[in-house]
Amino acid sequence: MFRLSRGEMLRISQSVTSLRSPKFSRRAHVFTEHGALMAATVLNTPRAVKMSLFIIRAFVKMREDQAANAAIFRRLAEIDKVLLTHDSALRDIYQKLRPLLLPPPDPPRQEIGFHAIK
Repeated sequence: MFRLSRGEMLRISQSVTSLRSPKFSRRAHVFTEHGALMAATVLNTPRAVKMSLFIIRAFVKMREDQAANAAIFRRLAEIDKVLLTHDSALRDIYQKLRPLLLPPPDPPRQEIGFHAIK
């Protein structure tokens, strides 16, 4: 069991247990996965056992989701790193190709026809 700050308490008010209402309480305590299991074993009623299983499964699911998110964030960081190197390479190629994309300058024109010699 550990204490929450007021901001934490307001964000997760459904999972907070307190002697007083969370809105007016200055201190709130929450149970960890192991604390919920210990409370269920002390109570030792069929409903407490069901709830402890439900809570343990919820914690396991949260842990799995957190691990999946961490793997996704790692992969996104790798992709971002690769994209940054590709961006710089493409920028260099574009800078080198840019002069080739411009229309060629007009060549000096020679006059055609007969000219009188003076």
